[in-house]
Amino acid sequence: MMEQPVFSSGVLNPADSSARGEETSVRRITVLGSTGSVGTQTLDVVRMHPDLMQVTAVSCNNNIDLLEKQVREFRPGTAAVYDEQAAAELRVRLADLPVRVVSGMEGLIEISTLPETDIVLTAIVGMIGIRPTLAAIEAGKDIAMANKETCVTAGHLIMPFAKEKGVRILPVDSEHSAILQALQGRAGSKVSKILLTASGGPFFHMSREELSRVTVKEALAHPIWSMGPKISIDSASMVNKGLEVIEAKWLFDVDVDRIQVVIHPQSLIHSMVEYEDGSIMAQLGVSDMRIPIQYALTYPNHLPSPARACDFTTLKEFTFDTPRNDVFKGLPLAVSAIKTGGSMPCAYNAANEWANAYFREGKIAFTEIYEIIEDAMNMHKVIQDPDVEEILAIQSEIDRYLEERYDA
Repeated sequence: MMEQPVFSSGVLNPADSSARGEETSVRRITVLGSTGSVGTQTLDVVRMHPDLMQVTAVSCNNNIDLLEKQVREFRPGTAAVYDEQAAAELRVRLADLPVRVVSGMEGLIEISTLPETDIVLTAIVGMIGIRPTLAAIEAGKDIAMANKETCVTAGHLIMPFAKEKGVRILPVDSEHSAILQALQGRAGSKVSKILLTASGGPFFHMSREELSRVTVKEALAHPIWSMGPKISIDSASMVNKGLEVIEAKWLFDVDVDRIQVVIHPQSLIHSMVEYEDGSIMAQLGVSDMRIPIQYALTYPNHLPSPARACDFTTLKEFTFDTPRNDVFKGLPLAVSAIKTGGSMPCAYNAANEWANAYFREGKIAFTEIYEIIEDAMNMHKVIQDPDVEEILAIQSEIDRYLEERYDA
């Protein structure tokens, strides 16, 4: 029997009603990646609760048109632009406002450690989120975790460090938020299984041959969720679910064999927890990322949300299926990576980032994503306990290897 999963490395016990989240003071938020899908939806939540939330800093890669609008609306004290040239242009545009514009990785780290920030929402995509997240934890900031790659590649560093610093790691993914909610009030009950739901994406019933012919446009058109391009492709390939399995292992301190992926096309049940007596607690709701985003920012309180309510009079059926691991190899490859352990999840993630980008550029077929990931994993020599420098070096190593093999 599995021991009780420990959320946030033991820093936050989901059954603890005295958690700091019940405080009603204003939550001061840094949004890393405020111009992306999760970032813009985070600002929707802030708009609805201006008396409870304040934006202290925002960031983008180079979308300064939207970032400028966000700064003018929310009036944060600091804005970070990863691209140095774009940052210089934004400084000129915002010269009429009392806002500092910082740049590069140093800028991301600076806004993640501001004294006036309480919680850092990490919504940037990719392994670039590792350093700002660790810096925020070092500074004692709570983390609203939307950057799953950080947890996948550095969960062995982040979770113990959060425990050491007394920092809460609050999940933003709808599935992990659902698990957290299903764990509320469990007291001494033991958990036997986590049931992680997946929509199956737009191609679930396709054969491998049909899958090889899908276009980028088709892969970006998710039937349920509105997401950024990288995550949309990951969802279609089921790599996203593989990343979520690894993330759940770290967030909830649970053996991967106790995590079962269940296909649920309606995406109304966001995940479930099965207890040892056979009882199953499921979290249900409409498919709107603003709900889990808000819960991470207001934990453990459920407040009015900008999302619409779930109308059960319009629901016709809940259906379930099993993953097709023989066709959608992103999930079994992820499970293999986390079971191998050490740096293998880093290799899995790095290869997927490379393959995902190449597919979006039209350079490879959809099914080649799996071939590239498996190739990189077979090549990779595992480091048992990689530090940050080694994790980032693995990304460069995988990139070089794949460019030499596939970038004709």
